[in-house]
Amino acid sequence: MTYPAKYPTLNETTLTPEARAILKRIIKTAFPHPDFPDEAYERMTSRIVTEADASTWFRVVLTQGLIALGAQSEEPFLDLTDERALAVLRRVADLEFFGFIRRTTVLNLYDDPQVWEVLGYEGPSFDKGGYLHRGFADLDWLPTPRIEAPDGSVPDTGPLPYPVLRPGQSGTAGTGAGGSETTAGNADSAPDRDAAAGSAAARAAGPAPESGTGAQASRQRGGGSK
Repeated sequence: MTYPAKYPTLNETTLTPEARAILKRIIKTAFPHPDFPDEAYERMTSRIVTEADASTWFRVVLTQGLIALGAQSEEPFLDLTDERALAVLRRVADLEFFGFIRRTTVLNLYDDPQVWEVLGYEGPSFDKGGYLHRGFADLDWLPTPRIEAPDGSVPDTGPLPYPVLRPGQSGTAGTGAGGSETTAGNADSAPDRDAAAGSAAARAAGPAPESGTGAQASRQRGGGSK
């Protein structure tokens, strides 16, 4: 959308009553809620005007956008049907002034207590002491309460009744001789146990018999060969 310089309203920076009415119609068309009270849309209009007044840029963008909106149709925007008004807004949806209206409305329209009442939202509770003791335990769509808060302190369950594997262990943990934990599938300790068992067996059997040239030399030193 362009703003031709030949328009005498190009230098307008304040909203006229007609421009304010157009702004309200934009909000109601872009956020249609038949059950919302008209006062909520009126407060939303005032909020956008207040936000725009805090910034010269947005005030100019909003004012000029509302003025130029009438150039999008042959009839005044306020006289259009809801369908035709929505079609006009779709054509200006990417413009800065409409983006300002849209994001400000999203953040504030649904923060209105009257809107909360229509939507069935009871409002925040933190400033009233929370929900637990304010009569909100009145659900009628559950047969019975499924969770009950225990009275007093929660009892200590103590240690676990089964052994827990340490990092790096696998298999089933048990208790060996002397109360030490063992692991059936521990690959790191199995070779060590096998080596220790082999060494003990070798010591019990005594020195190994000699053979070959070493055995022949030993017999010669001991008295010759038979």
